[in-house]
Amino acid sequence: MSQAPPTSIESLMVPEVMKALRLSRSKVYDLIRSRQLESFTIGRSRRIAADSLRTFITQQIEEAA
Repeated sequence: MSQAPPTSIESLMVPEVMKALRLSRSKVYDLIRSRQLESFTIGRSRRIAADSLRTFITQQIEEAA
């Protein structure tokens, strides 16, 4: 059985995630490499689904509590 597509279609580029999290480019790529932040590629462009960013932020808040 296939998984349903996400309800939000919005995807962000790395610079947008950098701005949202106020992190450096290398730190964002570190999060992607360590699979803490889910991403996908289209051609040579790395994208992060808005839902993945929200999930990451929620996880960070829960861990800090």
